[in-house]
Amino acid sequence: MQKANLQPKGGESPDRVAVDQKSIRINDEQYWLYAAVDPETNRILHSRLFPTYTIAIAREFLTELVEKHDVKDAVFLVDNADDLIGGLRQEGLSYRIQPHGYRNQVERVFREVERRTSSFSNCFSHVDPATAETWLQAYAVWWNHV
Repeated sequence: MQKANLQPKGGESPDRVAVDQKSIRINDEQYWLYAAVDPETNRILHSRLFPTYTIAIAREFLTELVEKHDVKDAVFLVDNADDLIGGLRQEGLSYRIQPHGYRNQVERVFREVERRTSSFSNCFSHVDPATAETWLQAYAVWWNHV
């Protein structure tokens, strides 16, 4: 997977984007998986793994997302996550707090990641964070093609 450098393709331009973050365990440490999903197509637009969640981290994730896709004019659907709301505000992106409906598409992706990693006891054991992130990005490519 690392040699293939699999990443979800860029160039999408949805009018809504569901974003969220999810705790992922790597060995005995907690990391945060950020993901952006087009709720119309269920395609993963971007995902990244970070060692923590903060407004600065959310901004980094959102900046990468905006560079990869035409989402500057999209409405971002979020729950009450302070880091994401703060990052969206600081980046000047439009958002709506929506705990249900279209935003649930990103929750569906997270549930499937948990299901796929259940064979690892819901964590990645004996891998470094870069390997876990590579697996998650390759998974996003697979998800988008199924």
